[in-house]
Amino acid sequence: MISEEVMQLVDKGEMLPLMEEFYTIQGEGYHKGTAAYFIRIGGCDVGCHWCDVKESWNAGTHPPTDIESIAINAAKYSDTIVVTGGEPLTWDMGPLTNSLKAKNLQTHIETSGAYPLSGDWDWICLSPKKNKLPVPEIYPQADELKVIVYNKHDFVFAEEQVAKVGPNCILYLQPEWSVRDKMVPLIVDFVMQNPKWKVSLQTHKYLNIP
Repeated sequence: MISEEVMQLVDKGEMLPLMEEFYTIQGEGYHKGTAAYFIRIGGCDVGCHWCDVKESWNAGTHPPTDIESIAINAAKYSDTIVVTGGEPLTWDMGPLTNSLKAKNLQTHIETSGAYPLSGDWDWICLSPKKNKLPVPEIYPQADELKVIVYNKHDFVFAEEQVAKVGPNCILYLQPEWSVRDKMVPLIVDFVMQNPKWKVSLQTHKYLNIP
């Protein structure tokens, strides 16, 4: 049973439901191939049926953890810190990024954008989902738009989303892992016809690394 005092600290972002933290290679998007320390925060109500970390959804199963201890651990491994989930913007990210920035660390976030942006970020990867769209104000702040392609309609969705981001946002289409053999040829054809897009693959899975 989590105490009321702890819950108040979680509400303030001074503690966060930490699912896992690990040092690995960024496998996706613009920074793929870069060594990075990942902080996975529990809690998500976006509910993508193909999500490969459904165990992150229930924040109550992940222990509230002091953000300073998270930042101290992160600083031992890498200058680049990736905060992901779950949906990290469920929580106030300000205190965590303040702690990371105080240690001169680069802060990256991977988010659906379903909740207002909080925190101080060097890189924002926006990966919008149909069933819970991003809040409007996050689009112009995205450095990278990553649309997961599960079926043909996702190409239509991708074009709807690109109309909302800024002119310097880098655009990626990434096949959902379970249908990659089917969707990769369609993505390649689409990118060749629409070269503003790039192909993103989950290279860490091909390399068999976490």
